[in-house]
Amino acid sequence: MNIEVFVFNAFYENTYILYDETGECAIIDPGCSSYEEKQKLTQFIQEKNLNPVLLLNTHCHIDHILGNQFIHQHFKLPLGGHRGEIPVLASAVQIAHMYQLYYEPSPEISVFYEDGDTIAFGNTQLKVLFVPGHSPASIAFYHQDSASLIGGDVLFQGSIGRTDLPGGDYDTLISSIQKKLFTLPDAVRVHSGHGNPTTIGIEKTTNPFFNS
Repeated sequence: MNIEVFVFNAFYENTYILYDETGECAIIDPGCSSYEEKQKLTQFIQEKNLNPVLLLNTHCHIDHILGNQFIHQHFKLPLGGHRGEIPVLASAVQIAHMYQLYYEPSPEISVFYEDGDTIAFGNTQLKVLFVPGHSPASIAFYHQDSASLIGGDVLFQGSIGRTDLPGGDYDTLISSIQKKLFTLPDAVRVHSGHGNPTTIGIEKTTNPFFNS
């Protein structure tokens, strides 16, 4: 499986395209908001001759969903995520107005995933991990064969997701990381919602939130 990352919008959000040798791909957390960002994403898909078959959100904070409607319309894809993120998605119009962001309202989540589910595209299978705390119902996508995790805003290089937004909870987030992420092999590479990738092993031994 291949992972391509794009840094989009004013929040420097990481948008991911996952694809394999079949050409099928999943688009995760499309934060593309400007014409140029949308062109960059679609140009990559065209150049690689990819066939998008999945639109997924790790969670529904505004910076991760700005491109949902564009991807939904352009590739005719339903939106997949966790049912618990519905209230967060519903608040997006108000949040966008508060930040003075141009926002095409996202489609509603219509494909629901729970902890332990398997999501398939091409020859690739992703395991869904339920990791709430940063948002009410964040999920992460684990690809065991390549030891890769698309983690959203749960765990960062040397940090964790903020918990002061509606639906966030510090103790819940710490528990999610310890029980769901730190039980993965140390070599697993964590591709976060912002910033550079890291590994489970590095964060277990150096992250100040767990080694104070």
